[in-house]
Amino acid sequence: MTERRMTAGERRTQLVEVAKGVFAEHGFDGASVEEIAARARVSKPIVYEHFGGKEGVYAVVVDRETSRLLDMITNRLDRDAGAREQVRGSAMAFLDYIESDPDGFRVLIRDSPAGFSGGGMAGLLSDVAAKAEQVLSGFFTRTGRELGSAPLYAHALVGMIVHVGAWWADERVPDKDVVADHITALAYVGLSRLPVDPSTLRG
Repeated sequence: MTERRMTAGERRTQLVEVAKGVFAEHGFDGASVEEIAARARVSKPIVYEHFGGKEGVYAVVVDRETSRLLDMITNRLDRDAGAREQVRGSAMAFLDYIESDPDGFRVLIRDSPAGFSGGGMAGLLSDVAAKAEQVLSGFFTRTGRELGSAPLYAHALVGMIVHVGAWWADERVPDKDVVADHITALAYVGLSRLPVDPSTLRG
């Protein structure tokens, strides 16, 4: 029986998935169109036909993964929820993504090639921090904190979650729920006891 030929859309999806694995393993500089084609069992011209080259397929992989992770985080963020639930939801979204797609996360946290303008992790963090800032603005307004500090704390919280997530991606110990609990404890206690004027903590 002759194997059914993939449609153009199916082939493109396959190539993106294969390329993700290659980029996760070797990074952008170490990856090659030859290896992507070989793993997908197609000729190099097929890869060029769909993406124009290594840069093109890399941009598609990064765009797809950043969109997916941002959607997962957004779906966890409820603006009506408290700060504790917001922090835990964001942490769990990152950890769920890492657990379900470690290759995608490795691609995102690797350095992007020089001149790459596709966003990657830096763009993703800015988007997530902007959403976190919206949540923190409400908290700061209710508690009398300086509203102008919300962006600083939003980036601090997101950075903490991402760096812990990168560590956990290799360790996988303790369980992700326990990791999320610790992140939440540190962030929530810090937020709940945040002084109106942080300069009072100077020695």
